[in-house]
Amino acid sequence: MMKRDGIIASALLLAILGSAAFIAAYFTGGDRLYEGLGIAAAAVGLCIAAAGWAFWIVPEEKVVDEVDTYPSSLDDRATQSGEVSEGLRELTRSRALVALLVAALGSFAAALILPIRSLGLAPDALLFRTRWRRGARIVRDDGTLVHVDDLNVDTVMTVFPEGATGDPQSVVTLVRVPESIPGTASGYVAYSRLCTHAGCPVALYRAQERELICPCHQSVFDVLADGAVISGPADHALPRLPIEIGSDGILRATDDFSEPVGPGFWERG
Repeated sequence: MMKRDGIIASALLLAILGSAAFIAAYFTGGDRLYEGLGIAAAAVGLCIAAAGWAFWIVPEEKVVDEVDTYPSSLDDRATQSGEVSEGLRELTRSRALVALLVAALGSFAAALILPIRSLGLAPDALLFRTRWRRGARIVRDDGTLVHVDDLNVDTVMTVFPEGATGDPQSVVTLVRVPESIPGTASGYVAYSRLCTHAGCPVALYRAQERELICPCHQSVFDVLADGAVISGPADHALPRLPIEIGSDGILRATDDFSEPVGPGFWERG
């Protein structure tokens, strides 16, 4: 019995060590080979322990509870006392194995759950924030910086925060209007390029009216009125990115958007 318990305990320890090795390899950015070996060792250990538990610990015999005559004989009482003592010893061993089993299952579950963090950005970051931050310099899609003299009046440019070119949540339409228009950064204004109706790119600019147009469903937004909806199915304005011009003439963001970009979702009424 002790040998069998030792085999089960060793298998459970293997499962614990294998799970720990996987977690260590995962967090240290180690080779995928070590992660695979760790999780494989944990799985093998649990399989061996489960088989041993089923064949050696779970009782197979049928027990018949006979009605004893009273008083019992001295021999019967001695036999019963011995059975109780043996049962207590087995119970003690079982508790130790159960503790090992709980530890093995817990470590294996942790090894399976922790890699969820590799699936991508957390929902909060994905839905409520972009890559724009205070001081983030504005760049073209090729990564070159945007200078105050780069755009002519009534022209537009697709831009991103420096270090995040191509990020779909952070794409912005930069518009230059006359400097005399108040509320602009020397004539520059910037809006999210994601339409607030269905997320299509607001890719068209009507210079004469100074309107941004989404070609998918024809939503029209007023550049000079904080991106307010003029017509179309969109139900709220384009989020405006606060920008400034640095002393070096490079355009920068002063903060992230004040509201989530793209189509409306459950936080909006």
